Amino acid sequence: MSEYDVIVIGSGPGGYVCAIRCAQLGLKTAIVEGRETLGGTCLNVGCIPSKALLHASHMYHEATHNFTKMGLMGKSPSVDFKTMQEYKSGVIAQNTSGVEFLMKKNKIDWLKGWGKITAKGEVTVGKDVHKAKNIVIASGSEPSSLPGIEIDEKVVVTSTGALELPKVPKSMVVIGAGVIGLEMGSVYARLGCDVTVVEFLDHITPGMDAEIAKTLQRTLKKQGLNFVLGAAVQSVDAKKTKATVNYKLRKDETDASIDADVVLVATGRKPFMDNLGFDGLGGELTERGQIKTDDQWRTNVDGIFAIGDVIEGPMLAHKAEDEGMAVAEVIAGKHGHVNYGVIPGVIYTTPEVASVGKTQEELKDEGVDFKVGKFTFMGNGRAKAVFQGEGFVKLLVDAKTDRILGCHLIGPSAGDLIHEICVAMEFGASAQDVAMTCHAHPTFSEAMREAALACGDGAIHA
Repeated sequence: MSEYDVIVIGSGPGGYVCAIRCAQLGLKTAIVEGRETLGGTCLNVGCIPSKALLHASHMYHEATHNFTKMGLMGKSPSVDFKTMQEYKSGVIAQNTSGVEFLMKKNKIDWLKGWGKITAKGEVTVGKDVHKAKNIVIASGSEPSSLPGIEIDEKVVVTSTGALELPKVPKSMVVIGAGVIGLEMGSVYARLGCDVTVVEFLDHITPGMDAEIAKTLQRTLKKQGLNFVLGAAVQSVDAKKTKATVNYKLRKDETDASIDADVVLVATGRKPFMDNLGFDGLGGELTERGQIKTDDQWRTNVDGIFAIGDVIEGPMLAHKAEDEGMAVAEVIAGKHGHVNYGVIPGVIYTTPEVASVGKTQEELKDEGVDFKVGKFTFMGNGRAKAVFQGEGFVKLLVDAKTDRILGCHLIGPSAGDLIHEICVAMEFGASAQDVAMTCHAHPTFSEAMREAALACGDGAIHA
């Protein structure tokens, strides 16, 4: 029987980051993982492999659509999907082996197998029982589906199956116009697949700034994605090589259907807690089936904490990482803090979409007096040079104090640009603070400064 200060269940971004910080703070730490490799969903079947395929398919799109515009002549490349999948697998291997190296470097024991909390301060992995003063649940999430839809990961797939398809299908229906559906739909549309996105709501990307959502939909439609909005999926009839998606249009109750080679069910994710044992100890859950915690990530069971996708909040890897570091600080007797008002969100389509803070719709609902500073990437020389001038930056600031309340943008490298505003918001900066900061030329980041200038006397290049 091994004894630890901390046992972390789950080795995704929240779990492995938590384990590393615990070890750095002098705590004897172990991490439990049942997969053959560390890294959780994110590194194995989520963030990392999807970004590899997004990058590869974007390069193919550039070669077939934009190379000749830049004087790069020659035969257009063809898609060897098997090689593309091997490239993706190589990227996964580099990242998962990197996490394993970090475990060894920080002297963290990897308890291989699926962990179950069998008593307070006790985690059983296989036949081995391990004691811990503190247990951190970081078991992540799994894809959720709709009633009556059977997933076989061949014809009817989740994001996991969509990453492992043996070939590019001729047609695909994506159920759900959220982040996962749009990213994976983009991959296959670029590679020549006829993609149709079916969404229950009358708009894509629920919760996003409405103007950004409309612009993204218009851009993706130009790239070949089709959209059926306001459609309630009733069932999916799957055969060996085809499937039929049956849906009802909400506006007039009309029944309709669409056939496809592959159906991707991208209707969100749910906490993964199979055989975890938390409920057997009287652990409290929220109405949505998440583990209930206090503001220090403690559950109602003494000595057990929870972070990441199993608790409330956005299911984002970086949110889990922040919580992982913070809970380690708490366990070590220090102060752990996560600013939930400054957690960025990114969609890795092309163009990228990024946001942080409040949306216009939220500020209106809250009765906040605010100003909008907007700048289009058509006024940014660098963006026009890479054929991505269609997007824009929208900065939302308090009308009285000029303090930044939120930022939303669609355009090149949006996922990187957003962090300038994240830092500004963390320090309580104003739009003027950003506007007075020199930005290198020519860069995409100049658009951020221009949007800040637009909150005052006006943008220069508008």
